[in-house]
Amino acid sequence: MQERRPMIQLCRLHRHFGATRAVDDVSFEVYRGQVFGYIGPNGAGKTTSMRILATLDLPTAGDAFVDGFSVVDDPDRVRLRLGFMPDYFSVYPNIEVREYLDFYARSYQLRGTRRTEAVHRVMAFTGLDTLADKPIDGLSKGMKQRLCLGRALIHDPPVMILDEPAAGLDPRARIELREMIRTLAGEGKAILISSHILTELAEMCDIVGIIEQGRLLAVGSVDEIQQRSSQHATNAVQVRVLDGAEALGRWLTGRDGVDQLRIDGQLADFIHGGDLASEADLLKEMIEAGFRVVAFGSRRQSLEDVFMQVTEGLLQ
Repeated sequence: MQERRPMIQLCRLHRHFGATRAVDDVSFEVYRGQVFGYIGPNGAGKTTSMRILATLDLPTAGDAFVDGFSVVDDPDRVRLRLGFMPDYFSVYPNIEVREYLDFYARSYQLRGTRRTEAVHRVMAFTGLDTLADKPIDGLSKGMKQRLCLGRALIHDPPVMILDEPAAGLDPRARIELREMIRTLAGEGKAILISSHILTELAEMCDIVGIIEQGRLLAVGSVDEIQQRSSQHATNAVQVRVLDGAEALGRWLTGRDGVDQLRIDGQLADFIHGGDLASEADLLKEMIEAGFRVVAFGSRRQSLEDVFMQVTEGLLQ
């Protein structure tokens, strides 16, 4: 049974840079075995929040806790319990994979057999064991991402903070990274991850938080956020007609349950509030009105849909 004490906790966190409120009264919790997806546009406050959790910055007000320890009052204890993978990292020249990981194992005070076992464990998990003696400046982008993940895992922390870990990876590397993250969550680690690839977050995350202009707009599963942001369940509907899409758009405008209508060529996309029976009735009425419908598709809103619905595209 999942322990209910939060492993990551932000409590009314603020971080101001002059007049800019990079993080503005943000609170949320992440528990053991959970993957929390942190999403928002560039400049929304995601990286600033993560840097505070990683003890690389201090809040203007509020506090954050990792495994119960304050990032303000107990930063040394936090660092022992946290693995941080930043969105950008440098590698040292003229050093091999095994040496690089061994260096970080030493920095966490691992000695003797413990250090050797930690390096072997991390290389095996990340698939770097076959590249142990390869210079790291010769690794591919995907292998360097694995190396950075291994560096964050070397001391086996219960909490992981991953800032855009899939950035720049090819499809296979993204899939393999997603599988590794789910494996770590299955081992009981609490994981906070940010990404611009919303479809991947929807597949790997148990819960998401949407942030814009430093303020947390919504927290919960995709379905929970959708239900809170709408008075009733909604589906994304796409209709293709042989001709008359503009006329269909005028016909749909103002109808009950139709929102966010968009016409693109012979396609009409909109959000429909109602159950499947009401969508069937809507299709029947379209055909009876003389529209030559060749395709009618309906699906529950995705994380991308919810993100667009909740945010306004504001920058600071």
